Amino acid sequence: MRARRGASLLSDVRPRLVQATSLSKSFERGASHWLARRRSPIWAVREVSLHVAAGETYGLVGESGSGKSTLGRLLLRLVPADEGNVSFDGQDITGLSASALRPLRRRMQIIFQDPYSSLNPRMTVRETLAEPLRVHKLTKTRSETSDRVAELAERVGLRKDQLDRYPHEFSGGQRQRIGIARALSLRPDFVVCDEPVSALDVSIQAQILNLLLDLQDELGVSYLFVSHDLRVVQHVAHRVGV
Repeated sequence: MRARRGASLLSDVRPRLVQATSLSKSFERGASHWLARRRSPIWAVREVSLHVAAGETYGLVGESGSGKSTLGRLLLRLVPADEGNVSFDGQDITGLSASALRPLRRRMQIIFQDPYSSLNPRMTVRETLAEPLRVHKLTKTRSETSDRVAELAERVGLRKDQLDRYPHEFSGGQRQRIGIARALSLRPDFVVCDEPVSALDVSIQAQILNLLLDLQDELGVSYLFVSHDLRVVQHVAHRVGV
């Protein structure tokens, strides 16, 4: 596995792409008895501040249930914050409407923990990768879409003859490559990697991690890398938050 070297000052010399200030998120606790009155909420994230610089990997570590995944979704505005602010590329996106957020969605993507459940079992790889291109109108013709899909597949190590297969026909590592290709299809600036290798065999983890590092070097994308594995974070992150 390739190790990160000599980039500890990235956040000081490069502009801040994503910044969270005093972010908090709670969920209502369900009542267990019909006589129960209102109960105190469960705080998944409480007064968290961090920033991710352009081209940087920020490692976020913590035990299961500590709110890591929730924080990643807050940064992407996939769930609303109770308190605090999120800025993306200098713009406060905390209170933006869905329509106002739409142009920014292509610049912010996520790679999910489970590569199987995050893929539509009824869609081929070709359809999975083509869908975001159509939705965001990044290609104009079917031929252009096909070429872009083939390029994405090649970039993550998939063959052209695999594009018309369905998710169940792939291994876990191959499915995660599909998830990575889908996240990168819109050429985002920021990607939340939510435990992207925890569901994979150890022998496959290094391949996926090295792929993410290579793509970062090539594309300049920023990562929030969520993990409970300190060994993994040591290899991919420039800075680490606990």
